[in-house]
Amino acid sequence: MSAVALALDFGGTKVEAALVDADGAVVPGSRFRRPSGGTSDSATLQAAVLDVLAQARAAVTADQELIGAGVGSAGPITVAEGLVSPLNVPAWRDFPLKKLVEDALPGVPVTLQMDGICITLAEHWVGAAQGVDNVMGMIVSTGVGGGLVLGGRTVAGPTGNAGHIGHIEAGGFDDACPCGGRGCLEAVASGPRTVAWARTQGFTGSTGEELAEAHRAGDPVAIAAIDRAGRAIGQVVASATSLVDLEVVAIGGGFSHSSPRLFEAAREAVAERSEFGFVTKVRIVPSGLSHDGPLIGAGALVHRADRLGD
Repeated sequence: MSAVALALDFGGTKVEAALVDADGAVVPGSRFRRPSGGTSDSATLQAAVLDVLAQARAAVTADQELIGAGVGSAGPITVAEGLVSPLNVPAWRDFPLKKLVEDALPGVPVTLQMDGICITLAEHWVGAAQGVDNVMGMIVSTGVGGGLVLGGRTVAGPTGNAGHIGHIEAGGFDDACPCGGRGCLEAVASGPRTVAWARTQGFTGSTGEELAEAHRAGDPVAIAAIDRAGRAIGQVVASATSLVDLEVVAIGGGFSHSSPRLFEAAREAVAERSEFGFVTKVRIVPSGLSHDGPLIGAGALVHRADRLGD
């Protein structure tokens, strides 16, 4: 009998659930998705979570043993109480997501962490950071999230929010952020905020996909927008590396696929720290897991529990 974990990933755009096996792979036919959406009310969000949970649970076969459930959520969270308050989902403030999952899966142990922790665990386990023990995983999508593995173990902090790189401020930017700060990386470099900046410069599209297409076509505003986002990412990665001596930063999420130039601009910003070899050594790489990373990481909360820091 093979061991599987039920993985749940809750974010500002969607909620997904799937089974993840002990080798770090999403089990075929077990993945289910529903929109979450920042305009949804709490009842709609709860129904979406319960729906994907039920479908993934029903996918467990007779030769599989469900050994636990891992839940990754956009932050901030309060891990000790199992509460989540995703910044881009205003209907949930201190919502008891862990209890909702526990009640839906009686007898199944449930572990909750911020989604950035999950994506970093996934990259460390089977992704772009295999064999490296000082890693930041990042999600650049509707928001910007992150998590840390230092010395081979996760670092979550007392509330579970360590590694929340989206709310480190990038130098030279003054964009207002919903968290209350200004110049936060999420306010500058997330997909929606990059598009919003481009529109102030004359871009007429409304989505990250349209911005990426315009960039490929050589549109100067789209080029400037991607460069701006990439530079902000690089500045913040350099700051984080100065603080905790990172070796690899693996970046996934929908907007990270907009253009290779996003990564090039980020690396150029890091390279400016020319006198600090311990900073410029950091490798900024695309996720090795495509769109599976958050789910694999939620599964890793079960399969790789020995890697979770205290």
